Amino acid sequence: MEFNGFIDCHNHLADPMFTDDIHNVVDNARQAGVVAALVCAETPSDIPKVLRLCETFPDILLPCLGIHPVQKNADDIERCVTLQDFEMAVSEIEKHAHKICAIGEVGLDFQPRITPGAEHKEAQRAVLKAQVELAAKYDLPLNVHSRSAGRPTIAALKEFGAKNVLLHAFDGRPSIAMEGVKEGYFFSIPPSIVRSEQKGKLIKQLPMEHILLETDSPALSPVKGERNVPSNVQISCDYIAKEKGLTVQEVKRITTENALKLFPKLKELLK
Repeated sequence: MEFNGFIDCHNHLADPMFTDDIHNVVDNARQAGVVAALVCAETPSDIPKVLRLCETFPDILLPCLGIHPVQKNADDIERCVTLQDFEMAVSEIEKHAHKICAIGEVGLDFQPRITPGAEHKEAQRAVLKAQVELAAKYDLPLNVHSRSAGRPTIAALKEFGAKNVLLHAFDGRPSIAMEGVKEGYFFSIPPSIVRSEQKGKLIKQLPMEHILLETDSPALSPVKGERNVPSNVQISCDYIAKEKGLTVQEVKRITTENALKLFPKLKELLK
């Protein structure tokens, strides 16, 4: 099964930054050759927004539902996730398990301002473990965040028995990423690679069989401070092609084949 198009394996199109022009953003993605885009939830309140958005564009958008390691207080201040956050969301995730593409965005985020103490890291590990178990229950892949926590995230995923894993915008060392490759994990590359020495080093090491494309829109734009959009997935593809000595068409084909392996629901969307 071959598809001549890009798959954006991780974005946040339900973000308020897209409220005013989401139709244009999706149309531009189609015109750029994007055939599918995975829209991730981060908080319990994101879940209905992500589902609604994907129902509005059912031919191109697929939902991923999960609880991110960083949550926000009522006054919009970021804080560490708790098990209560997951418990608020789990029934909605389970209710829609048949239609979601992955459990995500989940993971660990060990920025010191988010995890000042060991108890915060343990809380994140507990929430990640619960979501790895949820993914196993419904035979779903995981769409994983690992900011400032590359090694601990891969170690936790192995410890918890995670099977089908995408590590999005991995910010750890290539040697740590290769531990994930040994486990069969995939890594998605955002357009910010054009301004990231770390991601440039990462792409040199990663085998093509483990690489996917993403944008993380509205974040990780090729131009710092600008809103990112799914059509920029082409920029990731072009960069990888240049680094790997492949044609853009080859990178597009291989990353799409990899996405179809990791995310079986894509086959239903693209058939």
